[in-house]
Amino acid sequence: MTDHLPEHAQGHLMATYSRLPVSFERGEGAWLWAEDGRRYLDALSGIAVCGLGHAHPGVREAVCEQAAQLVHVSNLYRIPAQETLGERLCAAAGMERVFFANSGAEANEAAIKLARLLAHGRGVQRPEILVMENSFHGRTLATLTATGNRRAQAGFEPLVSGFVRVPYDDLAAVETAAANRANIVAVLVEAIQGEGGVVVPSAGFLTGLRDLCDRHGWLLMLDEVQSGMGRTGKLFAHQHESIRPDVMTLAKGLGNGVPIGACLARGEAANALGPGSHGSTFGGNPLACRAALAVLDALDADDLPTRAASLGEHIRAGLRDGLAGLDGVVAVRGRGLMIGVELDRPCADLVGAALQEGLLINVTAQRVVRLLPPLIIDTAQADQIVTVVAQIIRDFLGAGEAKAGA
Repeated sequence: MTDHLPEHAQGHLMATYSRLPVSFERGEGAWLWAEDGRRYLDALSGIAVCGLGHAHPGVREAVCEQAAQLVHVSNLYRIPAQETLGERLCAAAGMERVFFANSGAEANEAAIKLARLLAHGRGVQRPEILVMENSFHGRTLATLTATGNRRAQAGFEPLVSGFVRVPYDDLAAVETAAANRANIVAVLVEAIQGEGGVVVPSAGFLTGLRDLCDRHGWLLMLDEVQSGMGRTGKLFAHQHESIRPDVMTLAKGLGNGVPIGACLARGEAANALGPGSHGSTFGGNPLACRAALAVLDALDADDLPTRAASLGEHIRAGLRDGLAGLDGVVAVRGRGLMIGVELDRPCADLVGAALQEGLLINVTAQRVVRLLPPLIIDTAQADQIVTVVAQIIRDFLGAGEAKAGA
C-alpha cells in the first residue's frame, strides 16, 4: 500500500480540474466514504458513469475474475468477450456492428470518421456534419469542434472544418440548413443534452430528425454517451420515440467505471470501416468487455431502466414541490435519473453547499444543478437528494435576494 499523497503533490498534476477538497477511499452502492470516514450520498455517479453504484457485486466479480485470467491482448486477435458484448448491444439497439473504444469522445470520433469515409465513398469530397448549439461531444479536436460551447473551444483553434451548427430542438433550422448546404451527410445530436443543462427535446424532435435524414440521405448519429444505459428510463434515450439511428455512441455507464466506449452502426454505415481505416490499442479489451457484460446483466436482471423512470419522476416531483413559488427557479426537468434544476443565475457555489451536507452533485451550463444518481438508489436516498437539494437552493436564492436588496 502506498502512503497517502500530501496536498502539495497535486502540483505535479496538470491543472485541468478544479478539484473539491475531498478524497474518497471506498464506496458501496450509492454511498462513498472519504478518508476522514465521512459518508456521502453520490447523486452524480462519477458523471453518469457508475449507474450500478460503487462496488457492484456483479461488476466486481466479473472484473476480478477477468483480471486474474487476462486483461489485454490487443485487437490483433479475436476477443470472445468483445464479440459477445457486440452481439448483445446490437441486439438491444437494433444495430448491426460495433467498434469499441475507451471513451465517449473516442466513440464520437469514430462516428465522425465513419460519416466522412462513407461520404467520400459517395463522391462527396468536402462532407459536412450537422451539429447542435449547446451540445457536448468530447474534447478531442474533432469532437470539440462538434461541441457547441465556445468556452470549451477557446484557445484550441484552428478547429476542424466540416461542421454546420443549428439550434437544438429546432427542426425548421435543420430544414433551412438542408436547403442551403449541399454537402451535409450526417446529423450528430445528443438524445438529451447533458453538459448543456439536461435539455430534453420536444416530443417528436428525434422522430422529425429521423424523417429529415431519410429524406435527404443523411446518417442520423445519436450521442447517447450520457443518456444511454438505462439512465432515462429506457436502455437508450431515443427509444422513448421508437426510432432507430444509423449510428449511436455509448460510453460512461457502459462499464460502470471501467473505461469503455462504443460506436454502433447499421445499414450502409455498418460496413464503412474496414481493416486499417480505424483502430484502438486498448478498445474493447477483455477486462472492459467483461465489465460491460456484467452491467448489461444487472440492468436486465433488476429492470433498472424502469426503476430509473419511476424514481426520476419521484425526485422531479419532490423538487417541484420543495421549490414551488420560489423566485429564481426557472425549471425542474429531465427524464429518468437524468435531472436538471435550472436557476436564473450562476450557481456553482451549490456544489460546495451540497458537499457540506454530505451530497455529491454538480452544476453544468453555469446555472443548472445536475443530478445523475445511480440507478440502484432506493426511495429513502431519493428523498434525501430532494431534501438537501431543495434546501440548499432555497438558502442560496434567499441569500442572493438578501444581498441584492442590501
